[in-house]
Amino acid sequence: MQSLVIALALAPAAAYVAPVAPKATTKLAESKADLMALQESLPGPPGYWDPLDLAGSTILAQYGVDTVEANIGWFRHAEIKHGRV
Repeated sequence: MQSLVIALALAPAAAYVAPVAPKATTKLAESKADLMALQESLPGPPGYWDPLDLAGSTILAQYGVDTVEANIGWFRHAEIKHGRV
């Protein structure tokens, strides 16, 4: 009887617990060649332009971003996050 009373007393507390969202499983891998093809397909100048070669570097390897595709994804996410796309 006591366990039933305790269970009924604690049941409303479960309503205040936030649901856990499932982790996103979408993985986008875009290479430097994909970026070049995209830019060449768009009208107008300047064509493909990457003077610092950020698309081909692994400058973020010290932070765990160790592949070129992950590096491109990190920079793309930063551009979207800060509203420059």
